[in-house]
Amino acid sequence: MKGSLFAGTAALVLIASGAFAQDQAGREEYMIACAGCHGESAMGDGPLARVLNIATPDLTHMAASSADGEFPFQYAVWMIDGRNVIRAHGAEMPVWGNRFQASATSERGESAEMIARGRILSLVYYLEAIQQ
Repeated sequence: MKGSLFAGTAALVLIASGAFAQDQAGREEYMIACAGCHGESAMGDGPLARVLNIATPDLTHMAASSADGEFPFQYAVWMIDGRNVIRAHGAEMPVWGNRFQASATSERGESAEMIARGRILSLVYYLEAIQQ
């Protein structure tokens, strides 16, 4: 009984620390790539927002703004990546998929695409975690 309690507790600690690490990586990525426009608060009030020709969205209400009240996970991945978005007359957002792929380096052999997708997913998990 004592052993299984310890094992269960250890598993919960590992899961919780993994979730924290994921959120921390996503937060760091957000601060580097997104906060300039969307603000540290993710409410659309970054220092660059006032010089843009578009309204910078509040990213803390993505779930509340969706039709079903759920966080639009796939949509967020698609928008951040940007490589499959049709942009006929310019882009409202940088194509982060290309930027992440171009800057990817790995000492363990991951492809640039793997690293780009990991960075995008870190951002999306972070955005999901900060929904209000």
